[in-house]
Amino acid sequence: MSPRGQRARAASPPIEYSLLLTATLCLLAFGVVMVFSASSTTSLLGDSGDGAYYLKRTALFGAAGLVVMRILAIRGVRVIRGLTPLILVVSFAACALVLMPGFGVEVNGARRWIGAGNLQIQPSEVLKVALILYGAHLLATRPRMVAGGIGPMVPFLGTLAAACALVVIEPDLGTAMVVCFAAAALLLTAGARPRDVALLAVGLGIVVALAVIVEPYRMQRLTGFIDPGADPTGSGFQVIQAKIAIGSGGIFGAGLGEGIQKAFYLPEAHTDMIAAVIGEELGFVGIGALVGLYGLFGYAGLQIARKARDRYGKLLATGLTALICAQATINLCAVLGLAPLTGIPLPFVSYGNSSLLVMLAAVGLLLNIARGGSARSKARPSSAGARLRVVDGSANGRHSGGRNGGTRRTGTRRRRRAAR
Repeated sequence: MSPRGQRARAASPPIEYSLLLTATLCLLAFGVVMVFSASSTTSLLGDSGDGAYYLKRTALFGAAGLVVMRILAIRGVRVIRGLTPLILVVSFAACALVLMPGFGVEVNGARRWIGAGNLQIQPSEVLKVALILYGAHLLATRPRMVAGGIGPMVPFLGTLAAACALVVIEPDLGTAMVVCFAAAALLLTAGARPRDVALLAVGLGIVVALAVIVEPYRMQRLTGFIDPGADPTGSGFQVIQAKIAIGSGGIFGAGLGEGIQKAFYLPEAHTDMIAAVIGEELGFVGIGALVGLYGLFGYAGLQIARKARDRYGKLLATGLTALICAQATINLCAVLGLAPLTGIPLPFVSYGNSSLLVMLAAVGLLLNIARGGSARSKARPSSAGARLRVVDGSANGRHSGGRNGGTRRTGTRRRRRAAR
C-alpha cells in the first residue's frame, strides 16, 4: 500500500465511530419528527398559539447541540478533563440555587429549572454528566480505590450521594436513579468487586423505598404501576392511556400524525411519554426501530470503551454510554408499563432543551475517544510507581545509559583513574 493510502486508512474513523454517529443522528431526526407530531395539537387545545413551537425549539437546540458535539469530537476529552472540577462545582451550585425561592422555576410542582422566559436550563442534566466525568477522573487517577472494599470509595460515593440528595429534593428521583446506574457501571469497569456493588445496590434500594414512602405522589405512582385499574382517573390514568396508545397502534401504527391519545389523553405527550405516541402512530415497527437504535448506540459506546487508549477513556466511555442507555431503558419501561413512571425524558427523542444539549455533548466526547482522543494525567511520584519503573527498566537507565546505569558508572571510574 502506498504512503498516501496508509495515511488515508489511518485517518478514517473506526467502525464504532460511524455506528455511534449514525445511531445518534437517526435518534435525533426521529425525535424532531415525533416532537412535532406529538405537540402539533397544542395550538388546537389552547396551550400555544403556534403548533410548530416545540419543533422550532427542538431544531434550534438540536443544531446548537450538534455544533457542541462536533467541537468536543475533535479534542474534547483533553479539554474537558481539565475543566471537570469547575463543571462539577458549578453544576452543584446551580442545583442548590434551583431550590432557593426566587431563583428556581416551578413547573407541575417540581423546581428543576433556572432562568427566565424561554431561556431556562435544568442543572441536574449537567450535574449527572459532571458526576461521570468526576468519577472517571478519580477512578483513573486512583485505581487502587476500588480494590479495598467500600471504604476507599467514599470520596466518590460521598459526592454521588450529595448530588443525588440535591436532585431528589427538587424532586427528581428518576434522574438520581439514572446517575446511580451509570455510577455502578463505572465502578464495575474500574474493577470494583461485584459484592461491594451489590451491597451498595441494597443500600440504594432501601433509600429509594424510603423516598417513595415519604412522598405521597411517589407512592401514588407506585400504586398506579402495580394496579392502574384501581384508580383509572387518577394515579393509573397515564399508565392506562399509554397502554391504550401502544395497543391501538398494532404492527404498523395509525400513521404519522394520526394519533388520538396525544391530543386528549396523554399529559405532556411530547416529553416523557413520547414513546407512547410513537407506538400509536408507528406501531410495533416504530418501537422496534427505536429500541434497535438504542441497542446500536450501546454496542458502539461499549466498543469504544473497550478500544480506548487509556484507563480514563475506558471509564468515561463506559459511564457516558451507561448513562444514556439507562435513561432510555427506564423511560421505555415506564411507558410500556414495566416500571413506575419517573418523568425523565427519552434521550435525543423527547422534547427537552437541556437534556438534548447535554446528551449531544456526551456523544461528542465518545466520538473523540473513538478517534483516539486521550487525556493522560501526570503520574504522581510514589514508591509504588518507582518500583514499577525499576521492574520494567524504563527509568533506571540500565538499557539507555542513564545517570544510574552501569555504563555511566564505568566511564566515570575510567576518567577518575586517568586523572590519577
